[in-house]
Amino acid sequence: MRERSHAGPAVYAVAPVVVALAHIGPAATWLPGLRRRRFPGLAGQGRPDHIALTFDDGPDPASTPHFLDLLDGLGVRATFFVLGENVVRHPAPARELTRRGHELAVHGWSHDRPWLPSPARDTRELLRAVRAVAEAAGRFPRWYRPPYGILTSGRWAAARRAGLRPVLWTAWGRDWRQDATPASVRATVAADLRGGGTILLHDTDHACAPGSWRATLGALPDIVRDCREAGLTVGPLDEHGVAGTAPCPGAGPSVGAPAVSCASPFRSAAPGQP
Repeated sequence: MRERSHAGPAVYAVAPVVVALAHIGPAATWLPGLRRRRFPGLAGQGRPDHIALTFDDGPDPASTPHFLDLLDGLGVRATFFVLGENVVRHPAPARELTRRGHELAVHGWSHDRPWLPSPARDTRELLRAVRAVAEAAGRFPRWYRPPYGILTSGRWAAARRAGLRPVLWTAWGRDWRQDATPASVRATVAADLRGGGTILLHDTDHACAPGSWRATLGALPDIVRDCREAGLTVGPLDEHGVAGTAPCPGAGPSVGAPAVSCASPFRSAAPGQP
């Protein structure tokens, strides 16, 4: 009996640590080396002759239209990971993304850091974002990229419940920085860019340094040219053949249908979970 009375407090002291580790442990996939080696699908690795071009944090009526015009001129379609709150706040550019042939994907409801476990909140806010994106796009989204690329166990579970496939990136431009320039964004992308890769950029300064989107806009023509000169096609994730997914036929389910169909190939559990 005496041993039990001493063990009890120790168990209670350790329990919060275990819960915290279970919550944040899957976020280790943020590490690019680990992600590319162990989870190529999560990294966005696709067809070796293709590059997936993706943008985060929009839509933004001040900046997103500039990207749409430039992409039209380049003859490129991309995937935009949008925030639910921005879609609701700025429905016109969200609909314009779809009208111009780009793919809408889910970046969450708001751009927050999920340090404290809250599975119910994660599910509620992700489903709320899915509904907003589906309404703007006229079809249910397929992909999910959490803010900052932080995939907690709660966000993995919420994505699975929503029928979304988490995908991060293999190359980024560090275009959120105050000192970013078109040359620095291009060089940073090029350093990690290989066939089959997924590029992360931003079409807004919503969670970046003010005005930083202009460096991204300036770098974009050279990034696309670099890819094409390497014999690579540039396009959205739905044409990328991400490892572990099946092609998405047709236009996808209509708004109001269950969030399944093209999203259903997501079957993987969070790293460290069965």
